[in-house]
Amino acid sequence: MPWQRRNTRLARENYQGRQSYFVTICCDFRRPYFDEAVVAQGVVDLLIECAARDSFQLHAFCVMPEHMHVLAEGGDDQSDLPEFIRVFKLRTAFAFRKSHGRRLWEMSSYEHILRRPDSVEAVATYIWWNPVRRGLCERAENFPFSGSQTVDWRRRCSGGSLDPSVRLLWIDRERARKAASNHGMKERSE
Repeated sequence: MPWQRRNTRLARENYQGRQSYFVTICCDFRRPYFDEAVVAQGVVDLLIECAARDSFQLHAFCVMPEHMHVLAEGGDDQSDLPEFIRVFKLRTAFAFRKSHGRRLWEMSSYEHILRRPDSVEAVATYIWWNPVRRGLCERAENFPFSGSQTVDWRRRCSGGSLDPSVRLLWIDRERARKAASNHGMKERSE
C-alpha cells in the first residue's frame, strides 16, 4: 500500500478571519538556504509584501538558516491564512528556483491557531529569541532577519522586557511526543 500523508489540518474556515497564527515553514530537506543573506532578505521582503496583499499583520517573524517562523494576524474577515502562505511560498520558491535551480520549501507548513491562553507576546518572544538559542547571535535585536510590523521589537528585546527563556507548552508537548517516538524506534532497532 502506498504511503500517504496524514492531513492534520482543521477545516479551511478555521484559518480565515481575524485570528492570530504561529506558522513554521521549513526549507526542502532542512537545507540551510537562508545562510545566504541575500536569500534570507529576499524572503523577508516577499513575506512583508504578501502579508500586505492578503491583509495580514506580522507581529513577529524570524528567518533562520533552514526554516522560518511567522506570527501573523488576519486584518479583516476575508484574511485567508492558507492563501497567504500559498502565495508567499509560490513567489519565494519561484525566485529561488530562478537563482539557484533548486526547490526551496517542504511541501507543507506547520501552523498553530492562537487561542485565549496563548500569549501573542510569548509566541513573539519565542520567535525573536530563536537565533540566540541557536547561537547565531548574542542578542535577539542584532539578528538581521527578524522583525515585526506591530511592535518596536528591537527596543523590547534590548530593554529586557521580554523573557528569553519563555516556553510554549504546545511546542514542548510536540517535542516530547517526537522524542518518545524516536526513543521507541531506537529500542525496536536494537
